[in-house]
Amino acid sequence: MKLDRELFLYVVFGAMTFFVNLISYFFFQSVLGVNYLISNAIAWFLSVLFAYITNRKWVFESRSPDILKEMSLFFGGRIFSGVVDTALMYLFIDVMVLDNAFSKIVVQVIVIVLNYIFSKLIVFKD
Repeated sequence: MKLDRELFLYVVFGAMTFFVNLISYFFFQSVLGVNYLISNAIAWFLSVLFAYITNRKWVFESRSPDILKEMSLFFGGRIFSGVVDTALMYLFIDVMVLDNAFSKIVVQVIVIVLNYIFSKLIVFKD
């Protein structure tokens, strides 16, 4: 069934996107000593690029000739989830004083769910 395959691939590439985001974040934040909010923005950007390519090609198998519109919608949705991502990181770390790693993992799970819903219903709808 197409939905089962699509959901499976979304989870697989979502996991890869999660790791692109996580590795990028901790590389910039821990290795290079970049502020966590800036590190988060860089990680977001890199993971969105990876996600668009994999979602378009393998998950939703888009054949849309209007790539600019599709990409704009995709990035628009990711900007929204990026704002949610950054706001929740700030809330969890600065306001609630939760652990950095714990906060990042919880926030990424929330963002992945938001991104699937947006991609399925708006960007790559059949």
